[in-house]
Amino acid sequence: MDTEMTVYVAGHAGMVGSAICRRLREAGYRRIVGRTLEELDLRRQAGVEAFFEAQRPEIVFLAAARVGGILANSTRPADFSYDNLMIAANVIQASWRHGVKKLVNLGSSCIYPKLAPQPIGEDQLLAGPLEPTNRAYAVAKIAALELCRHYNAQYGTDFISLMPTNLYGPNDTYDLLQSHVLPAFIRKFHLARALRLGDLEALRQDLARRPLTVWALPAGSAAAALPAGPAARAASLEEIRRALACFAVDGESVSLWGSGTPRREFLHVDDLAAAAVFLMQQPGRLEPDGFVNVGCGEDQPIRELAELVRQIVGFEGRIEFDPSRPDGTPRKLLNVSRIRALGWRPVISLEDGVRATYREYLRVT
Repeated sequence: MDTEMTVYVAGHAGMVGSAICRRLREAGYRRIVGRTLEELDLRRQAGVEAFFEAQRPEIVFLAAARVGGILANSTRPADFSYDNLMIAANVIQASWRHGVKKLVNLGSSCIYPKLAPQPIGEDQLLAGPLEPTNRAYAVAKIAALELCRHYNAQYGTDFISLMPTNLYGPNDTYDLLQSHVLPAFIRKFHLARALRLGDLEALRQDLARRPLTVWALPAGSAAAALPAGPAARAASLEEIRRALACFAVDGESVSLWGSGTPRREFLHVDDLAAAAVFLMQQPGRLEPDGFVNVGCGEDQPIRELAELVRQIVGFEGRIEFDPSRPDGTPRKLLNVSRIRALGWRPVISLEDGVRATYREYLRVT
């Protein structure tokens, strides 16, 4: 691919989009276009069409999405359905109408059935019922994948879809109610360590940078009473302790959702970005059906992941699991033989990636 082509990264400021931008710059691409939500709401078709008409991108990475963990997905299914369906439909349609040479659609491994055979191959799409807690998000991502395939079949476009496993890395979301499992672990253990040490400055810094959200907590909870933003720098240790107790975090223990037995595969977002740019640069269409799994091919129990994060963060208290909370899919390991046959594999180990991610977390706290 010509590095002078205009590349539009939808969702350029998010974890995946920003990683793709970094990788593109490393590969020599300089004409990279991005827009924030305030500048361009991808849920609005007229705005998307006007943007494509003005910018004329030749390559598109569709990394914009509403994302979240089990709680956010299961309590806000309408938001996850509508936002992700509209984003995908508008960007894919505009890409066809304005002659985009290649579109790379970023999907998710949650598109596969809850009880799919392990490791999960691409042939398992639509082969069984989805995990109920993220069904809304999964259906929207399946719709985006199918749209890409249908545009290829009807109009001869070159739109491909990547189905990554669980991602983590720089620019992740650390909201205790909406983040995915690994960033939630990093923040919970970081806050618990600071409580255990009585490090009021570290607690104030963290809460000023990343205010607690309380939409799923009981009205009048201690977390809701905690000052948000810069005002959190005046909070007392006792106020912070009471607020964090609402999230089952204290200096002695951290409570995590579920039994700890489900197994998960994790991929550093820089590895995903490398895969996305690698596949964008491949000549010809992605055969046989226009989409491919992206992962590392290894998984581990959530309990082991929690212990790894606890050690890296340096929290010396207990880990407790709450089996009254949902586990989600029992196991979700991707079959990555197709992408390996194309010549790509990840290079960042889980331990190295988590250590680097925690260092980045501390830099922006």
